[in-house]
Amino acid sequence: MQQVSQQRELPERMSWARAMVFAIGFFLLAALLVGQIPGYIYNAMTSSSLQTFESGAFTLGLTCLASFIVIMFIVMLFDPKPVFPPIILTVLGVILALVGLGVTYWAATSGNQFYPTAKSDFAPLLGGKVLWFQAGALDLVALGLIILFVGLAAIFYSVLAIGEQRNPDRRDLGTTPAIRIMLIISSLLLIVFLYGYHYNAISGVVQNVLIGIATFLALGAFALRLHYLMRPARKRTMSALYAVGALGLAQTGALLIVFAIVAYPLLAFLHPLPVLGSFLVNCTRQTVVPGSCSFSQDAGYIVDAIITSSFFGAMLAAVWAWKSQRNLVVVGSVAIGAVLALTALLMHDTPAMLPTAMMMCAGILIVTTIWTITARREFAVVGENNLGCLGQWLVVGTCLFVYLSAFAFFSIANFATEETPPNIPNPVNTAGATDSFVMFALFAVLGIIQFFFLARNRYRV
Repeated sequence: MQQVSQQRELPERMSWARAMVFAIGFFLLAALLVGQIPGYIYNAMTSSSLQTFESGAFTLGLTCLASFIVIMFIVMLFDPKPVFPPIILTVLGVILALVGLGVTYWAATSGNQFYPTAKSDFAPLLGGKVLWFQAGALDLVALGLIILFVGLAAIFYSVLAIGEQRNPDRRDLGTTPAIRIMLIISSLLLIVFLYGYHYNAISGVVQNVLIGIATFLALGAFALRLHYLMRPARKRTMSALYAVGALGLAQTGALLIVFAIVAYPLLAFLHPLPVLGSFLVNCTRQTVVPGSCSFSQDAGYIVDAIITSSFFGAMLAAVWAWKSQRNLVVVGSVAIGAVLALTALLMHDTPAMLPTAMMMCAGILIVTTIWTITARREFAVVGENNLGCLGQWLVVGTCLFVYLSAFAFFSIANFATEETPPNIPNPVNTAGATDSFVMFALFAVLGIIQFFFLARNRYRV
C-alpha cells in the first residue's frame, strides 16, 4: 500500500530540469498559437489581395483535417486493437503516398503550383476564374504534400500495428536506439544546414537534401516516440488524442476551409451594407467588387482578437486541467506541436521559402520529441535537492538563454511576406557573421550548459 501511494506521488515530485522542458514546450505553443498564427491571419485578411488568405486558409484547414485523419488511423488501429486488418491501411497508404508524390512533383515542375491559373475560365462568378475563386486560391504543392503525409502516416502506423499483433509486449520502450539515432542525426544535419545556409559553404541542392532528411528523421522520431508513450496507457490516452482530433483539429480545419470558400462572396455581401460595409471592407476600385476588395483593418482586429482569445483560453484551460486531466494536456500539447511544425512547412512551400520552412519544421519536431521523452513518468528524474541560490541562477539563466535563442532561431526564416518582421537582423550568404545565426548558436550552447548542470544537480520543484 505504501508503494502504491509513493508511485502516485511520483509525478508531483518533478525535477526542475523536467519542469523546464515542459515550460519550453508550452512557451513554443504559446508563441505560435497566440502570436504567430493570429498575426499571419490578420496580415492575409488585410492585404491588397485575398489570394494569400485563401491559399493559406485552404492549406491550414487541410493540414488540420489531415492530422485528424492520422489520429483516426491511430485510434482505429490501437484502441484497443485494430477494427480492420492493418494491411488494408498499408495498401491504402501506399496508394495515397504515390498520389501525393505525383501531385507534388507535377505541380512543382510544371509551373502549376497554384490553381486556378490566370488563364483558367470555368463558370466565373463575381470576377473569379473558377466560380468565384481568384487566381492562386489553392496551393497544389501543399495539397500533394498533405496527401503524401497521410499516406506515409498510414503506412507507418499500420506496420506498427502488424508488429503488435505478433508481439504482445505493450511496454513503453522509452527512447529506443532508433529514436536516439534519428533525433541525433536530425539535430546534426540541422546544425550543418544552418552553417551552410548562412555562410554559403554548401551548395543549395545539398542544403535542401540535408534539411529534407533532417525533417523526415525528426518526424519519424516524434511519431515513434509518441507511439511508445501512449502504448502502456491507451485506455487513458486514446480518448484524449481523439478529443484533440475531433473537437480541435477537425473543427478548426472545417471552419478554415469554409471561411476560405466564402471569403469573396462574403465581401460582395458586406460591401453594399450601410455603415457595416465601409467598416469591414476596403475596395480600391468601386467598379470591381469584390475583385479589388479585402477586409479592413477593423475586421482583421476583430478576427485576430477572437483567434488570440480562443488560443489563450485553451492555454489557460491546459494549466487548469494539468492535475486532473494530465494525459489530455500532455498528449494534446505534443500532438498540436507536431501539427504546427507541419503547418510551418506546408504554408511556405515556394522554392525561396522551402529551406528555412523545413528548418523550422525540423526544429519544432525535435523540441516536441524531447517533450514526449520527458513526459515518460516512470523514468522521470525525481528532484532530490532544494533549489538554493545556485539553482535559482541556473533556472533563470536557462530560461533567458532559451528565450533569446528562440527569438534568434525564428528570425532565420527567409519568408517573402513575413507574418511578423524578424526580431534579429539576418543577412545571409555574407562573408562575416550573421546576427541571428551567431546569437542562436551562442545562446543555445550556453542554455545547454546551464541545463546540464540544472539536470545534474537534481533540484526538485
